[in-house]
Amino acid sequence: MSSKKFQDLTVYRLTERLADEIWKIVNDWQPLAQNTVGRQIIRSADSIGANIAEGAGRGSFQDNRRFVRIARGSLNETQHWLRRAYSRNLLTVEQVDTLKPIINELAPKLNSYLKSIGNTSKN
Repeated sequence: MSSKKFQDLTVYRLTERLADEIWKIVNDWQPLAQNTVGRQIIRSADSIGANIAEGAGRGSFQDNRRFVRIARGSLNETQHWLRRAYSRNLLTVEQVDTLKPIINELAPKLNSYLKSIGNTSKN
C-alpha cells in the first residue's frame, strides 16, 4: 500500500472542507432543523472522510477500495440531505454556491482515488 498518509490526500482534505462548511451552516439552524436534517447531513458528510481514513488504515487494497466505495455512498447521502435542506428553505443560494463546487470536485476525485488504489504504476 502507499506510504502516503490519508491526511495528505487532496480527496481527504476536500472531505474535511465539505464537512466543516456543513457544520458551520447547520450550527446556525433552529433546533428542530438541527436535530433532524442537520444531524443527518453532518453524520453523512463526516462519514466521507472517516471512511477514507479507515480504508487507508486497513492494510489491504481490497479493504481500502471497499471503504472508498462506502465514502462515495456517504457523499451521495450528503447530497440527498442537502437537497432536502434546500427544499425546506434551510439553505440559502449562497450556501449552495459554497457547497456545490466542493461536491463537484470531490465526486470525481473519489472515483480517481478508488481507481488508483493498488495501481502501483500510477502512484
